[in-house]
Amino acid sequence: MSNTDEQALVARAVDGDKAALAEVVHQLQDPIYRLALRMVWRPADAEDATQEILIRVITRLATWRAEARLLTWAYRIGVNYLLNLRRQTPQEQAGLSLDDFREDLAAGLATADYTGPEATLLANEVRLTCSQAMLQCLERGERVAFVLTEVFELSSTDAAWILDITPAAFRKRLERARLRIRNFMGSTCGLVNPEAFCRCSRRVRKAVAIGRIDPKQPVFATHPVKGRGVKEAAAQMHKLHDAAAVLRAHPDYAAPQAKTDAVLALLQSGRFPLLE
Repeated sequence: MSNTDEQALVARAVDGDKAALAEVVHQLQDPIYRLALRMVWRPADAEDATQEILIRVITRLATWRAEARLLTWAYRIGVNYLLNLRRQTPQEQAGLSLDDFREDLAAGLATADYTGPEATLLANEVRLTCSQAMLQCLERGERVAFVLTEVFELSSTDAAWILDITPAAFRKRLERARLRIRNFMGSTCGLVNPEAFCRCSRRVRKAVAIGRIDPKQPVFATHPVKGRGVKEAAAQMHKLHDAAAVLRAHPDYAAPQAKTDAVLALLQSGRFPLLE
């Protein structure tokens, strides 16, 4: 959608067009959910965060002046919310560092690949869960900088605007995050470095045993998607030496429709001062 089309859509929504309002929500819901998921780790928490962010976006829609694309502007509101979220992820609560995480992975490896039921599915679940957990070991400011540029592939200029910091300050923050991730994955992840010790298929049994993954209800490998699925995303890891490529290789997760419907119902219920 062009800038002109976005401005026309927003103008109709601000004027009270319910169909336009719903279209704005539908355009933003999945990208906002994917951002929240990378920041808070668990889908249930990401759903709650997405609902709060969408309400904040829509109730401030009249203040959008097209100084950035609508999604970029929505990311700015979402990032501010996520950086200040009081609820901590399990890794944040435990103060887990990447060094701690490396030791945990090393202690839980089998000597051979898992060949039990749904071996490919569970190896994918380990990979997706691991890359989510890895991000949580970064400080929030570094995490969001890495996610915006290396995972979502936004420009540094846009990412700095979203974070409301100077481009120079953003580049320093991003480089710290890149260095931490690169060092961790280069020494740990067999997808990035064939000489590294960790293999997803050798982590399955331990992950199941400690409850890190549920073989009956995988969270990420079976998550509803809109666009790329697990296989398509994994196939795009063509630069196996590139840590960012592994972290980008998640499916295009879809925000639950029930949450979107709930957001629209709340916005139209009179409980919020809409579009002011």
